Amino acid sequence: MIVVGGGVIGLTTAVVLAEQGRRVRVWQREPAERTTSAVAGALWWPYRIEPEALTGEWALASFSVYEALAERPGETGVRMVEGVQAGQRLDELGPWAARVPGLRETGEGLRARLPLIDMPVHLGWLRERFLAAGGVVEERSVESLAEATGADGVDVVVNCTGLGARDLVPDPAVRPVRGQLVVVENPGITTWFTAAGHSGSKTTYFFPQPGGLILGGTAEEDEWSLVPDPAVAEEIVRRCAVVRPAIAGARVLGHRVGLRPARDAVRLERELVGGGRVLVHNYGHGGAGVTVAWGCAAGAARLVGG
Repeated sequence: MIVVGGGVIGLTTAVVLAEQGRRVRVWQREPAERTTSAVAGALWWPYRIEPEALTGEWALASFSVYEALAERPGETGVRMVEGVQAGQRLDELGPWAARVPGLRETGEGLRARLPLIDMPVHLGWLRERFLAAGGVVEERSVESLAEATGADGVDVVVNCTGLGARDLVPDPAVRPVRGQLVVVENPGITTWFTAAGHSGSKTTYFFPQPGGLILGGTAEEDEWSLVPDPAVAEEIVRRCAVVRPAIAGARVLGHRVGLRPARDAVRLERELVGGGRVLVHNYGHGGAGVTVAWGCAAGAARLVGG
């Protein structure tokens, strides 16, 4: 079996399959630390992902896993951190929200203690867990999924290629939503904050991570540039400093840009290809790949099993 794609969706799916006793190889174009997943601010929350009815279940399944992983934060990169979603109400969310432990309305918005994931650490941990389960990681570029489905001895391929699915499937419904972040020296902030709606190209949030305070952000549809815009970075800092003035004087440590793999709906689907081989698709997770990774991985594993 081959899992194509080495970001958080691909590695999580590979872990689930390998721990079921399957022989799994991951084909990744580049190390996980250089994927879009590594750039993510990585707060658990269903953001820019559809359909909501399914997303809620996938997200809640993942929440349970992250709660357990947060007992070993240094190893897994997962912590449970308090924060607030400004300007939101419970009645604006789907039924899934009522099942999020401790999620409550306050005068500021919605407050909760949610999983916050240090992605470079978490991706490394996923890789090691996969290898410990007998998995194999191969770095190779593919021009078409047919390279995997046509490989000798392969009966199942799981497509976790994110934005790459646009060309590899090909699926023109997959589109980039560009996100730019700024990493600053943390001036003592221990809680997260977001004021990020599901529409609009500008968002405001900050996440305290071990390597610094991550400030965001942008959500620019159909924008492919991976080059940080200095003017946008300055504006991000200004927006965050309105919420927490101490951010204004924080030393900038770096800039990040990632392209979220958006789609009108996540594609979690099984199809038969030549020779009776099985191709399972697991892509199009928008801004919530981390949030739904374990739920979608379990769904993909069920599809692999028929």
